[in-house]
Amino acid sequence: MKYSIEGEPLPVVICQLEQNEKMITEKGAMSWMSPNMKMETVGGGVGKMFGRMFSGESMFVNHYTAMGGPGEIAFASSFPGAIRAFDISPGRDMICQKTAFLASTDKVEFSVHFQKKVGSGLFGGEGFIMQKLSGSGVAFVEFDGYIKEYNLAPGQSIVIDTGYLAAMDATCSIEIQKVPGVKNMLFGGEGVFNTVVTGPGRVLLQSMPIGQMAGTLIPYLPAK
Repeated sequence: MKYSIEGEPLPVVICQLEQNEKMITEKGAMSWMSPNMKMETVGGGVGKMFGRMFSGESMFVNHYTAMGGPGEIAFASSFPGAIRAFDISPGRDMICQKTAFLASTDKVEFSVHFQKKVGSGLFGGEGFIMQKLSGSGVAFVEFDGYIKEYNLAPGQSIVIDTGYLAAMDATCSIEIQKVPGVKNMLFGGEGVFNTVVTGPGRVLLQSMPIGQMAGTLIPYLPAK
């Protein structure tokens, strides 16, 4: 499979498949394709179906296979931002924000990632449930806005405001940190808790979380 990512800040990933190569996508992710791409909607078992539902995705996924020769299929981002390709292999799992998964080759496994500390899930900005990508292959993930990547050394941490954590290596850990001082919490405008990610591993931060953008636009929307 060959691919190109084009068109940021409204990106699309265009994939060129060999005969019988298969891709997995979320419901509604396909933008265009060659006529020989065969689609099949599958659930993959009750456990996986409910896992996808709890992580904010559809209970079903679509499989697209190139039949009778090479095929082309494209997947577009649903929000201005970036599409990133990750090479997934044993020991190189990725943890992503909810609804980030766009498409992958068929050997990549999608599952629910429960954060170990309940506090991290309740106050860390991305919810108690995140997405885990494992297995082997290439996964395409969509993020909101510009993406800044950091490589954290063992024990090195970064403090992140709510919603700005896009993805991280599974080797990283998440905790929460209360904003110091009552005045800071009440009047600082940064909320009560921050997310703290500790290495080793990569951390990807997004500049325009869709939730943050929605909150900014609400005061300007007409009242019902």
